[in-house]
Amino acid sequence: MEKAFENPVNLTSQSPAFSLQRKLAWGLISGLAGTITMDLILMGIFLVFRLPVLTCFLIIGNTVAHFFGTHPIEIENAIQIGVATHYFVGPLIGLMFGSTVMRLKPLWVNSLEKCILAAILFVELLSQSLLVMPPILLKMTAIVILMWYGGSFIMHLIAAVVMGWVFYQGVHFQKDRKVKLSIRFNGEK
Repeated sequence: MEKAFENPVNLTSQSPAFSLQRKLAWGLISGLAGTITMDLILMGIFLVFRLPVLTCFLIIGNTVAHFFGTHPIEIENAIQIGVATHYFVGPLIGLMFGSTVMRLKPLWVNSLEKCILAAILFVELLSQSLLVMPPILLKMTAIVILMWYGGSFIMHLIAAVVMGWVFYQGVHFQKDRKVKLSIRFNGEK
């Protein structure tokens, strides 16, 4: 029984009990959770200020349409394209985060703070390459560009915190579950 306490499951090791598929699954789940949280908060804010709640999806859809040269498109189609794009990219970023964090030793998840900080840096740096397209393709005015970047920074910060928290909790849930099972089975005689 002592060995179970001496050698708890270590997330910094590449143990077969915590496979790459599970790590990637938690990345995907955390990216989706961050995206949903960000969208719900943003829609709530738009609702409070009596603005169209699907504005961001409209901007994303129009940007995608411009990028692929299919502009102009109807508002309903732009919103649908925006939703599809956003909910493809969000979980994909989570998947990439899970893969990156678990493969690079300096980023191994050993504390909640480190995981959230890594998620913030990852999301904010990665999203900048995507956020630069709407102002260029949609020819936004200076004030709209400032609002776009300011709002996007805050919303992606929220998404990153949620993503980092969910990923950490998911990874540690698996760890704690494994430790409890190993203690129970190792303690039996």
